[in-house]
Amino acid sequence: MHFRRSDRSPAASFACRHGIRQLRSGWADGPAYITQCPIQSGQSYVYKFTITGQRGTLWWHAHISWLRATVYGPIVILPKSGEGYPFPAPYKEVPVIFGEWWKADTEAVISQALQTGGGPNVSDAFTINGLPGPLYNCSAKDTFKLKVQPGKTYMLRIINAALNDELFFSIAGHPLTIVDVDAVYIKPITVETLIITPGQTTNVLLTTKPSYPGANFYMLAAPYSTARPGTFDNTTVAGILEYENPASPPPHAAFNKNLPLLKPTLPQINDTSFVSNYTAKLRSLATAEYPANVPQEVDHRFFFTVGLGTHPCAVNGTCQGPTNDTRFAASVNNVSFVLPTTALLQAHFTGRSNGVYSPNFPVSPLVPFNYTGTPPNNTNVSNGTKLVVLPYGATVELVMQGTSILGAESHPLHLHGFNFFVVGQGFGNFDPVKDPAKFNLIDPVERNTVGVPAAGWVAIRFRADNPGVWFMHCHLEVHVSWGLKMAWLVLDGHHTNEKLLPPPSDLPKC
Repeated sequence: MHFRRSDRSPAASFACRHGIRQLRSGWADGPAYITQCPIQSGQSYVYKFTITGQRGTLWWHAHISWLRATVYGPIVILPKSGEGYPFPAPYKEVPVIFGEWWKADTEAVISQALQTGGGPNVSDAFTINGLPGPLYNCSAKDTFKLKVQPGKTYMLRIINAALNDELFFSIAGHPLTIVDVDAVYIKPITVETLIITPGQTTNVLLTTKPSYPGANFYMLAAPYSTARPGTFDNTTVAGILEYENPASPPPHAAFNKNLPLLKPTLPQINDTSFVSNYTAKLRSLATAEYPANVPQEVDHRFFFTVGLGTHPCAVNGTCQGPTNDTRFAASVNNVSFVLPTTALLQAHFTGRSNGVYSPNFPVSPLVPFNYTGTPPNNTNVSNGTKLVVLPYGATVELVMQGTSILGAESHPLHLHGFNFFVVGQGFGNFDPVKDPAKFNLIDPVERNTVGVPAAGWVAIRFRADNPGVWFMHCHLEVHVSWGLKMAWLVLDGHHTNEKLLPPPSDLPKC
């Protein structure tokens, strides 16, 4: 991919290839001040990388501030020539990308929020493939229409590119068979409704009715959230599944307003039990051709709390946080991550990490508390640029524990540079004695983005076989802006093919 900035673009930007493993090519990963410095206005940078052992639906997006509100697109990795799908090939494949639409400049929205310390304004609409649909005022003509033929199977490559919202999705009268999540095949499951967090992708098979039904069908997406009302966009985006009528004389593509338009019923906005039951059904194929190589032994165990907190208001400042003297913040293990002014990967590669980052990110909370119970009196979090350092090839188990400080919310956590296996999840506080006995080490789902349940926990395992610096962050952009992010440093191995490649000559400078 070759991204070039125009002089009319914002001051700096770059793009992340979300979910590409970037083996030894972390310079092409993309996040701001983690693997590269920004591409300055009028400059260019060529991202070079090799896709190894991956196929499916991924995506790319801007990875600085809130620019990914509009700067994103799909990445479709087809199977190798002669290698089919582990399910009947669909008649047609269609990308379906959820986004958010704003009347205001999103950079101004987050800038104002960070200045005041309060929560940002929410989006004005959701979109399907850039179109808001007929349920919003004045947008009936701006509606995504999926035109289908009877008796065919279509594969929808679904991507949630929304900034701050997890979404339910359903098509009236048409069950969806899920065959792939985050570019990894799963045991097929058929559902009426799916849930997809920002950052995640889901491939579904849609089989149309065997004959022309004489109706059109809404496809709807609406948010899932346990946050307080007013902190998320509580609206619904609609597209239309429209059958082409072979009995109509050409052109028969025009939408027939006289046909009935059927709507699906989505779960309640805060239906956490639906989300939990849905995610628990996802399983890797775990076959000889598509194995689930779950680490059975663990070298390093980590316990991270993830959630909201506060910073004290500046002296003589006015803050609009949870109380008059605080600002909203977010953290992992009570560390609200501060982006450096030098890219972490460059500092590591050149051996100049002093003053850029510290290799002492806490492996567990320094002060344990009742994570999902009554919040502690002191909700302040610390600031820092700290990394976890891992030897090459180490196996890792990470339990991410959601907290109820300032409210229990779901947090979609994305790990760059790796896929991981989701070996367990639950509600309440993780029990290190009882809960590991229930881990699935046979066929857990393999992902790159996972939702930490509201007032609950999720456990993942992965092998640190990719040298470099790898960002991990919540994919709700407001939480990223407040500091819910950290990074892993995987050291070089002993062999040549286990070492980070040198930086390209056109790597942007800070």
